[in-house]
Amino acid sequence: MLSVKNINQYYGGSHILRDVNIEAQLGKVTVILGRNGVGKTTLLKSMMGLVPIKTGSIELGGKAIHQSTPYERARAGMGFVPQGREIFGRLTVEENLLMGLAYKSASTPIPPELFELFPVLKQMLGRRGGDLSGGQQQQLTIARALAAKPRVLILDEPTEGIQPSIIKDIGRVIRMLADRGDMAIVLVEQYYDFAQELADQYVVMERGAVVANGLGKDMEANGVRKLVAI
Repeated sequence: MLSVKNINQYYGGSHILRDVNIEAQLGKVTVILGRNGVGKTTLLKSMMGLVPIKTGSIELGGKAIHQSTPYERARAGMGFVPQGREIFGRLTVEENLLMGLAYKSASTPIPPELFELFPVLKQMLGRRGGDLSGGQQQQLTIARALAAKPRVLILDEPTEGIQPSIIKDIGRVIRMLADRGDMAIVLVEQYYDFAQELADQYVVMERGAVVANGLGKDMEANGVRKLVAI
């Protein structure tokens, strides 16, 4: 569904991404691991068009999108959950969810499925996003990305600063979405055990390049924990 081929990216004179190749398939969770500063977030922003790539290509469903704007990629079926959540703190939960439908017609309803995935949001529709706990904000961010029913969901460290009970809920939702078979999921994650539990396939990055990849079930045998240990 999503294919990243030989992409390179620079900040000033620094070579941030080096010939990166990644394939994300429908019904699979592709986990990207690596120490801090290896280029994981830059890779996700490149996928979404938030930073331009210097060379290489990105395809969604076989169609080249690397010259498309971020909103064009969203319309094509890409959803993004950024690191740090980036909700609209002064808007209500309902208004935040409607932002995920911004390019749809004004009469498009919030999908009821979102409240099945995250029941707490239904109870807090009128509450301002900035008044939610960190875990509730993360659930809101994921729900906002899911509102338009993307074909690819990209998540940047969704467990960061989240309490363990909500981490379990987020993991359950990610697995459920993948198992439906109509969405490809790309997950950058520092919490190794969470990543290992969800990974159908994994990619390890170091200094902007992919240094290892394989099936999620082989992560422990392949020594991935040591590769990403700080």
